[in-house]
Parts: sequence; C-alpha cells; structure tokens
Amino acid sequence: MAFQILLNVLIALTWMFLSVSFKPTTFIVGYLLGLLMLFMLRKSFSSRFYMDRVWAVIKLASLFLKELLLSNFSVLKLIVQPTMPIRPAIFAMPTVLEQDWEITLLSSLITLTPGTVVIDISDDNKTLFIHSIDFEDIDEAVDSIRNTFEKAILEVSRS
Repeated sequence: MAFQILLNVLIALTWMFLSVSFKPTTFIVGYLLGLLMLFMLRKSFSSRFYMDRVWAVIKLASLFLKELLLSNFSVLKLIVQPTMPIRPAIFAMPTVLEQDWEITLLSSLITLTPGTVVIDISDDNKTLFIHSIDFEDIDEAVDSIRNTFEKAILEVSRS
C-alpha cells in the first residue's frame, strides 16, 4: 500500500514538472491521473489497490459515527425516564480478529460507544468481556458487534 501511495505522489510530481506548473491544482490533477493509472494497473500489484483500503477506513469511520449517534440517543432515552429501566450485564464475545491493533481498535470502538465498555480481554486474545448498560439478548448483542465493527475492521485489515 505504501508503495502505491508513493508511486501516485511520484506520478503527480512528474505531472507538475512536465506541465511546468507548480500550483496545488496541477498536483491534484496529476494525483488523480496517477490514481487512474494505478487503478488500471491494480492487477499487477501484489497487494490490493490502496484506495480500496482508504474507502474501507472511511466506511468504518462513518459506521462508528452512526453507531455513536444511535447509542447516544438510546442511552439518553434510558436516563431521561424517571424509573431508569436498565438491565446491566457482562457478556463474553468471541472474536475472529487476530492482530493486536485490530483487537485494540475493536475494543476502543466498543468502549467509545455509550452504553458499552470492554472490561477485559482473554489471555489468548480470542474473547472480549463487555459490560452493557441495557442488555436483552447475548446473541443479538454479539451479532450486532460482529456485523458492524468487527466486519468493518476485517474489511480494512484483510485483502
């Protein structure tokens, strides 16, 4: 991925020198032309096209913002009620993530989302122990995390 980015910047700089124009707009045009060239040559690289990963990161960030907003409203709805009908629970969630940064990112995203917090990770890094402020069903909670954050992290990290 880093090689493709460096190659794209090199193409943009070459475009600037060939155009004899050192304006930012010329660099952007050269970068877009380089992006098009790299896209056409994407099969010749051993790794996947780097814009796929950039797009996956953008999707992960937008997913987090959406989940953050929704969970804020759900927690707000819980605390505004006079009786505060919460059902706190701790549950274990097995994960397929293997690398430390993937597990750390998943734990951070879960913890940053209001109403949930990762309280521990097993020694083999295969299970996360999560506290939820309003808990209904373990399968629903695990599937929700798996189908949102874990799936998006796998899309970013794996080819």
